[in-house]
Amino acid sequence: MDASASSMSVTSILTWILVVIVILALLVVAIVLRKGRKFAGEHVFRASRLSKGNHLFPAQVVITPTSITHFRPQWIGKLEESIHMAHVASIKIDTHMFFSDVFIETTGGQNPIVCHGHTKGEAVEMKKTIEKYQSEYYRKPAEEKK
Repeated sequence: MDASASSMSVTSILTWILVVIVILALLVVAIVLRKGRKFAGEHVFRASRLSKGNHLFPAQVVITPTSITHFRPQWIGKLEESIHMAHVASIKIDTHMFFSDVFIETTGGQNPIVCHGHTKGEAVEMKKTIEKYQSEYYRKPAEEKK
């Protein structure tokens, strides 16, 4: 085997290794972007990627007229917590220098849903939306609440 053939085989091996690394990096970027995309809906609040615990996969809160759902994506699957609007006891907003934390307490006394990394405006809007839906829920006649 001469020197040019062995140098070509080393070069082709290094090229293939580089191609595989680039493909894997693109795959990781695609997964991160896909899991971090904002959900569709009117009242969806996505945490900032710059906040604690949200760098790769930002958490999202979806508020509907009947429930509050907190989604936390993971590499495999997701962690999802949901509270029916009738079981929300209180909402606490803790503002920091850059971001706010929202604590949604339940009437059952279990651990609250904790949402980190929202702007102060988003946190206040979340609270107003929840309170609006709670008021609408409790104004309905008993037959409609089922």
